[in-house]
Amino acid sequence: MAVDRVLPTPEAHDLLDLVRDLVAKEVAPRAAGDEAEGRFPREVFTTLGRSGLLGLPYPEEYGGAAQPQEVYLQVVEELAAAFLAVGLGLSVHTLSCFPVAAYATEETRAALLPDMIGGELLGAYCLSEPQSGSDAAALTTRARASADGGYVVDGVKAWTTHGGAADFYTLMARTSDNGARGISCFHVPGSAPGLSFGRPERKMGMRSSPTAQVRLDSVRLAPGALIGAEGEGFRIAMAALDGGRLGIAACAVGVAQAAFDAASAYARERRQFGSRIADFQGIGFMLADMATQIAAARALYLDAARLRDAGRPYGTRAAMAKLFAADTAMKVTTDAVQIFGGYGYVEDFPVERYMREAKVLQIVEGTNQIQRLVISRAVTKEG
Repeated sequence: MAVDRVLPTPEAHDLLDLVRDLVAKEVAPRAAGDEAEGRFPREVFTTLGRSGLLGLPYPEEYGGAAQPQEVYLQVVEELAAAFLAVGLGLSVHTLSCFPVAAYATEETRAALLPDMIGGELLGAYCLSEPQSGSDAAALTTRARASADGGYVVDGVKAWTTHGGAADFYTLMARTSDNGARGISCFHVPGSAPGLSFGRPERKMGMRSSPTAQVRLDSVRLAPGALIGAEGEGFRIAMAALDGGRLGIAACAVGVAQAAFDAASAYARERRQFGSRIADFQGIGFMLADMATQIAAARALYLDAARLRDAGRPYGTRAAMAKLFAADTAMKVTTDAVQIFGGYGYVEDFPVERYMREAKVLQIVEGTNQIQRLVISRAVTKEG
């Protein structure tokens, strides 16, 4: 079911029409097959890039589309509803570009950003490590200054989406032992000598999106690889994650919408005891709750997006959106499987895939427990 969207401009409506056409032709038909085979749809991202969709929220002067977050996130939702690996992949790419766009010098932006958002390159974001997941400030990957003004980096990053498949990596590494203030941000080309990757993780869902360790063994970076100032990396990382959480919220709404559409269609067609199962109050009330939760989750992420577009603080609202939308996706997909009954538990129907995919959305870009911590601190702060 196509969602009736409220968009700020006629141009935005045209953009969503383009996305829906691209999804119908290039994305949705391959989702089940790529997931079953664990095949990364790299060429889909090339198509997105050539269609101008890899740089939607970034300035036109660098090759972006200068679209507001309100519009960009609805594109993410449409893609995630068809194929989560693609919707989440776009969100991760946008997250990976953010530090250069927001914190790099004008010279560095001009040198890097056009290629990063121009359509041919795909990014990855390296923050988590094997021993520092939620406690990001405890990371140990080390960047040491070199005689030429650059850096030499050693360490291991974990749970990296697009690990081994990306063309560039936005890396957080330690440049001093001063806790969170000792972390800096770097741009690492995917072809850098000394960069290697672990075997892709064998995951419950999102099998066509590679997640792997990124290993840095004396990787040499030029002086221009530093993004922002030394010691600014943790602040950059947290700002990036605020936006990334909105991307995950949009992905979660997309998956939930896809599950609801499948369950609603099935409930209208499936007959038992001489009636459509949609006419049984137990099923009808489940569908009513699913539709309500999806609408609420969508409204919450769009509210946070509009705050960001207006230049107002949005981090707490982003955490709320990610928390509520991911929990909604888990609940809706679980209920969708229940509505399908035995058919919901087999791979002939997509709802079992949606349920497996929804789980990861409660974990990535900060677990939902971390979102509750962020929110609780904000709502109990004095002053």
